[in-house]
Formats: sequence, C-alpha cells, structure tokens
Amino acid sequence: MNTKAWSALTIAIGTLASLLMFTWPLFISASNTDQAEVAQATFIALMPALLVALLIEFSSGKLDSRRLAMLGLLIALNAVIRLLGAGVSGIETVFFLIILGAYVFGAGFGFLLGSGSLLISALLGAGVGPWLPFQMMAAGLVGVGAGLLGLVAGRRTLERTVLSAYAVVASFVYGALMTMWSWPFLAGTGSSLSFVPGSAVADNLQAFIRYEVFTGGLIWDLGRAVTTVVLIAL
Repeated sequence: MNTKAWSALTIAIGTLASLLMFTWPLFISASNTDQAEVAQATFIALMPALLVALLIEFSSGKLDSRRLAMLGLLIALNAVIRLLGAGVSGIETVFFLIILGAYVFGAGFGFLLGSGSLLISALLGAGVGPWLPFQMMAAGLVGVGAGLLGLVAGRRTLERTVLSAYAVVASFVYGALMTMWSWPFLAGTGSSLSFVPGSAVADNLQAFIRYEVFTGGLIWDLGRAVTTVVLIAL
C-alpha cells in the first residue's frame, strides 16, 4: 500500500473513530460513565492520532514543507480569530477558515487545521476543559468534509454557493455532535429529555432531538451557520 493510500485510510479511520466517540451514548449501555473519564480517554487517543496523521500526510507528499508552513500559519491565525467570537450568542468566527483551507488543501490538511485551531485557541484563552478534545475532533471533521467537498465540487462559478451550503450543514452537525457527547451528563434523569442507558437507539435519539429543541441548541447552531456563511461570502 502506497503512502497516499495510507493517508486516505488514516483519515477514514480517524473520521469513523471520531463519530463513534461522539455517538457513544446511543451504543453504550453503562450508566456510570464519568464525563472527565470520557474526555481524558478521548484526549489520550486524539494526540497520537494527530501526530500520525501529520506524519502520514507529510510522507505522502500531500503536506510538503510549504504546506506545512501554511498549516502552521493558518492554525495560528485561526486561533486568534476565534478569540473574536468564541461562541458568544452562537457567533463562531473559527469555521470559515477551516472550510476554506480544507477545500483548497484537502481532507487531511483540513483535519489538522480544524483540530489544531481549536487546541491553540483554547490554550490562548478560549477555554480548556473536558469539552476541548471533542471540539477538536468536531472541528477536524468539519475540515475533513470540506476537503472531500473540494474533490467532488463542480463548476468553479458555484464554489461560493457550494461552500455556503456546506457551512450551514457543517454548523448544525458540529452543534449536534458537541451536544451529543455532553447530553447524558447534563439532561438529568427521569425526564423525556434524559439519556436512558440500555434503551433502544431510536428512543434515545428521539430524546436527544427533544433535548436539542428544548435547550435552544438549534438556535445557537443557526447563529454559527449565519456567521460562517457571511464570512465565506466576504
């Protein structure tokens, strides 16, 4: 298997693992899972994965020295940009650069850009907590999707429309994933919004959707989508 195939395989495995890490409430029946333990395990698994992805991207030729320098520059720039609107009232300034960078440079670049931007911005002051590894993974997934979109996008005259449409979808998916991992810990027990360990996937999914609507998560995601679309248009 050549290095490009290894690169594609690494991104595929990382994407699947990230999705499973977010959707664990739908598949794990244990009720004594601690929020901090889940976050710690995720962070421990994520750091080597980022290093492996970086090394494979570099060895495959997709990430040469100039692109590596560009990646570092964009991560630093995006980390600072995020501080201008780190989720206040749904305003998110970090995603437009992830989408644009990944669309141009590919899925692997996008995964590293997304996760790296969230990590550095958190260290600069956006906030470090048990949510950080999940924010990194979710932003990385946004980058992967934008990179794949760059491979299949059609006429260049429609790029802005395609990117804007993707930004809307990605904004709501990001919000849903971030709500999913914390939902079992925050929704309490014994209500129609609660996570029920061992319950059918469909039942827990319905409860999750009700939780999203009740807590206003969809409105927050709408703010993220509007902000990202406006910045892409500009």
